[in-house]
Amino acid sequence: MYILYMGTVLIIGAGGVGSVTAHKCAMNSNVFTKIHLASRTITKPDAIKKDIRKRWGVNIQTHTVNADKVQEITALIKKTNTEVVINVALPYQDLVIMDACLKTGVHYIDTANYEPRDEAHFEYSWQWAYRSRFKKKGIMAVLGVGFDPGVTNAYIAYLLKKYFDKVRFVDILDANAGSHGKSFATNFNPEINIREVTQEVKHFNKGKWIKTPPIMDPRSAHFTFNYPVAGPKESYLLFHEEMESLAKNILGLERLRFWMTFGENYLTHLRVMESIGISRIDPVMFEGRPIIPIQFLKALLPDPASLATGYSGKAVIGCIVTGVKNGKESTKYIYNVTDHAKCFREVGSQAISYTAGVPPVIAAMMIMKGIWKGAGVFNVEELDPVPFLKELAKNGLPYKIVNYKPLPAELDLPRKK
Repeated sequence: MYILYMGTVLIIGAGGVGSVTAHKCAMNSNVFTKIHLASRTITKPDAIKKDIRKRWGVNIQTHTVNADKVQEITALIKKTNTEVVINVALPYQDLVIMDACLKTGVHYIDTANYEPRDEAHFEYSWQWAYRSRFKKKGIMAVLGVGFDPGVTNAYIAYLLKKYFDKVRFVDILDANAGSHGKSFATNFNPEINIREVTQEVKHFNKGKWIKTPPIMDPRSAHFTFNYPVAGPKESYLLFHEEMESLAKNILGLERLRFWMTFGENYLTHLRVMESIGISRIDPVMFEGRPIIPIQFLKALLPDPASLATGYSGKAVIGCIVTGVKNGKESTKYIYNVTDHAKCFREVGSQAISYTAGVPPVIAAMMIMKGIWKGAGVFNVEELDPVPFLKELAKNGLPYKIVNYKPLPAELDLPRKK
């Protein structure tokens, strides 16, 4: 039996994901008795506050904070008597927020790993380097608790705990089979999204990282997968951050791949943007002052939060996992289906923000209730997946497990010109 625990949470970031996170905290006000939402400006937090009061009759507190400044975050944590910080700001700000948590002795949760502002490259090494400091302070940092990464990590840990003695092969498949009616838009922060999908592609095979052409290259590895509910979708090999921690923490893992759906329209726009330089992350001079093209592009593209109205279709994310139990090999497919329109009716969000915004709330709940314990820096697969997935299902993200067949090994081979 777990002890009922109630406490204070501070959410930093008020975009589409931050809005979902705040709503779900409010829907669990028996656990999160005080909810604080902060962003660089007050406009978005106040709009979210108004919507939460209207939907759930819960009052949250809003604040401004510069998440690039440790002293400002530290002061806000102290002012609010926060016990857990949920970071749904920009990945560039992860280390700053972690520093503030260390200074104040509060737990830390994020949904995306750190990457430098001036380099399109993400990895966990910067955050893993904080292990000893968090351990010494006696607090937890739980990294990458969105859906992928996050829930996908828990899916694999769950299958390993319940069905397998050893996991051999993992394929993570992410499909957004929804329609927002825009000629081009990204489902979360455009700057982060474009940086992510234009990075180097690699997958894990027999202890090595194998590089393949990026998704915009005609030689990129892709295949048609028949997703539950959503149907056949072209799925491209992509490097995704959970791969780094899973390759390290799932002992005996032989092959690990990540696949994401992209439509030809999306890829065409992306190719054009790259060819004309509008997706560059280095500054260029414009009318006598430096600007960063991708940040200008972000200002031109639709706000991901604005896509929720009229968004239809499903998001389907899951893992096909082959493992061995008592010497016998089998394959399971564990997945979630989330409906865009249903998410909008519940919290005014589209499904991509919903699937990313609910899991950090459940992670905070796990910490506050004393279910996830420890001191240091953790990835989700290192923590007990059973109560996490059970609570996640209660909060709108259930899963299904079916027997399946392994995906062919040769799918990750580059296509010929």
